[in-house]
Amino acid sequence: MRATAAVLLVLCLLTVSHAWDCQEVVNIKNLMQIDAGLGQVVATDTSQIPYYLVGDKWIRLPGSLKHITVGPAGIWGVNKDYAIYKYVAGNWVKAEGLLKQLDAGGEQFIVGANMNDTPFCLTRSATVGYKGPGSPLPWTGLPGAVKYYSCGPFGCWAVNKNDDIYLMSLNQDCQNNGWRHIGGKLSMIEVATDGSVFGVNSAGQVYTRDGITASKPEGTGWSHIPMCMIMKHVTYDLGRLWVVSKSGFAMVCPH
Repeated sequence: MRATAAVLLVLCLLTVSHAWDCQEVVNIKNLMQIDAGLGQVVATDTSQIPYYLVGDKWIRLPGSLKHITVGPAGIWGVNKDYAIYKYVAGNWVKAEGLLKQLDAGGEQFIVGANMNDTPFCLTRSATVGYKGPGSPLPWTGLPGAVKYYSCGPFGCWAVNKNDDIYLMSLNQDCQNNGWRHIGGKLSMIEVATDGSVFGVNSAGQVYTRDGITASKPEGTGWSHIPMCMIMKHVTYDLGRLWVVSKSGFAMVCPH
């Protein structure tokens, strides 16, 4: 059975577009979600165990999380009860509020969505300065309803329960100009530290947004990235695309 699985894996990797040289992510299995930013990679598995990548070794972090994020705002996560945590000096420090998903990719500010799909933002000063209970944590509610939310240097992207895609200009003080609808359908979306945007649709197909610049943050259109499996999660950082299949198998694809 192992030999058969290995052959299938080789055939699968060979079918991926030559533009993306995908390889299996070793030493970890059954991933639920992965996030990369500023050269760092974190992940959670289906047992809600959080990990941090060092070399080719996955170091288990303390605690239990269903979602973890890394970026200019640091390392943050949420657990199955929607409790929010920031990683401070080797330990998770609980933060006020409840979110089901959050993102640390903004300019040192945090965004996220709660269980009612209400989007929130935490200012840069509060995000960076948070050390634990007693530190101010003024979450700012934002308009609309989104189930997944991610920010980068040129704007914040989100998808709602209908897989509609939206873009918002949001600054470090959580001031915004509202949502702008972008054509297409995605189930989840991630913005890289360099502004690149990737997402997965309900069929498990991976897409990237073309033509994104500071002067044209909405880009020009979507391009399909062929994958040999049905995917559920994607993230990108420093020329590497990280993808997790519906079965929890992970690949990294240099470009």
